[in-house]
Amino acid sequence: MNKTVSINLGGLFFHIDEDAYQKLNHYFDAIRRSLSTDGRDEIMSDIEGRIAELLTEKLKNDNRVVSLREVEEIIAVMGQPEDYRIDDESAEKTSSNSYSGFNPNYDYNYKTRKFYRDGDRSIVGGVCGGIAHYFRIDPLWIRIIFILSLFITFSASLFVYILLWILIPKAVTTTEKLEMTGEPINISNIEKKVKEEIGQFGERLKSMDYEKFGANVGSGAEKVGNGIATVFMAIFKGLAKVIGAVITICSALALGGLVVFFVTTLFTSALVNTPWLSSNHIFNFTDIPFWVVGLLMLFTFGIPVFFMFLLGLKIMVENLKPVGNVTRYTLLALWIIALSSSIYLGVRYATEIAHEGKVMKELAINLPQEDNTLRVKLRHNSLFSKSVDNRYDFRITQDSTDNDVIYSNNVEVHFIKTDKEKPYVEIEKLAEGSSPSEARKRAEKINYNFDFKGNTLTLDNYLLTDLDSKFRMQRVKVYVYLPEYSVLEIDRNMRDYIRSDYSELSINYSDKDQMYHLENDELKCLNCEDNIEEPVEVEAIVEDAVNFEVDSNDENGKRENVKVKMKADENGLQIETETKRN
Repeated sequence: MNKTVSINLGGLFFHIDEDAYQKLNHYFDAIRRSLSTDGRDEIMSDIEGRIAELLTEKLKNDNRVVSLREVEEIIAVMGQPEDYRIDDESAEKTSSNSYSGFNPNYDYNYKTRKFYRDGDRSIVGGVCGGIAHYFRIDPLWIRIIFILSLFITFSASLFVYILLWILIPKAVTTTEKLEMTGEPINISNIEKKVKEEIGQFGERLKSMDYEKFGANVGSGAEKVGNGIATVFMAIFKGLAKVIGAVITICSALALGGLVVFFVTTLFTSALVNTPWLSSNHIFNFTDIPFWVVGLLMLFTFGIPVFFMFLLGLKIMVENLKPVGNVTRYTLLALWIIALSSSIYLGVRYATEIAHEGKVMKELAINLPQEDNTLRVKLRHNSLFSKSVDNRYDFRITQDSTDNDVIYSNNVEVHFIKTDKEKPYVEIEKLAEGSSPSEARKRAEKINYNFDFKGNTLTLDNYLLTDLDSKFRMQRVKVYVYLPEYSVLEIDRNMRDYIRSDYSELSINYSDKDQMYHLENDELKCLNCEDNIEEPVEVEAIVEDAVNFEVDSNDENGKRENVKVKMKADENGLQIETETKRN
């Protein structure tokens, strides 16, 4: 049985058994003896902070006691004190190579590299320096790219810089600076970093005598600048909090909607003979259970929304506990699987409606001689709708024999000129499917009726098809072909069904019945208000006589000339004729 000791290491409390405590204490004493007096306390503070971080990562349970094994593992990571003695020449070389913030000898495979702002060599906020450390390039190139981006993006990159300035933490401690540069966090690098900072601070002290006169002025300017920077930082932090709140609220609402949708699909899938399942049956091109589709939508869209929700919380809450790696990678794997499955189902969905099939039927129209006006109108079925004007692109209902059918008003009427002597009509039924033959079979199952009696062509304003055919863009197109000089009468109830996609013959939209005459590739309205000529008043006739001659043959075949004289006066219209035979 071992005793346990409570220690404070780097500001954190740990329970450690006595053997591990003795090992760790001797390790600290050895490090302290190996360090020179310059910067020893600061180096020891950074080393203790780093060891505290490593212990926190290893102890998954807060109640767990630090054992000798954890201490030995940490010592193996940090290294022995006698292995990391740094001579003055090496320290001087490190100092001379680090003035630009770019070290070509970084360990590129070091796994603890993190994104921080470089405050030691910053010009404005240290963002460019931090990006340069993260991507292992000289910060000069990052600054040049940022300056050029100001002109390319019309200063929009300035907002991105400010946002990064607010969100990215600044590297303050020695551990954070080593993480920023990608160097291993061990005794050697911590000592090296601290000595480098002490050397830089000493250089500043040496130059202080030469700048003694401007010290006060510089101090005042620095205070003003710090005050302005503090105000702007407070404003931008407040703006960031507002943005974070908006992101959090919107993401929470979207995530809640996705969860409700999935729960709805999950529970309604267990119900039988519900309208929800009927609609799913005819729209489900891939025959996948509807709850599976809901689950894929939840993972495909819900996981990115969830991370957006965490981003908003992170902006609002500074000390938010991050999501563990296991949870993060599990969600990433689920999202990749869901996205791949959704893409696969999308491809299958598109394949199911990739081909179009149609069947056509032609009807000759024989108009009576006494009335050669073709009248066209629509009719509705009161079982499905009480008016022609009530239109549905799609609806599930029952016919007169109590069979479930798909009802649709997807009907189009087109008027086209023909060179034939008599008018005729073509009925085209269309549907879509995974192959031309399958699409044609669905088109053949469309039920559409019309008839022609006397001089009236009556068309249904709806189509029907059985529920097993599913919804595959079923529609009907009616083409009425008219020869030259045809007279057409169109019922007012057709105004919402007429299309002119395949012809230049246009029909006016009107609430009244209209008469048209086809002449010179144009349908001229005969009873439209814009085409009715005003009657000529009698007062407009002048009193001057109108004379003209007509040459013709009489009943015996002899040539004759007829002179006509017309005159209008107060007594009315007077006509005089004079005939001369040759």
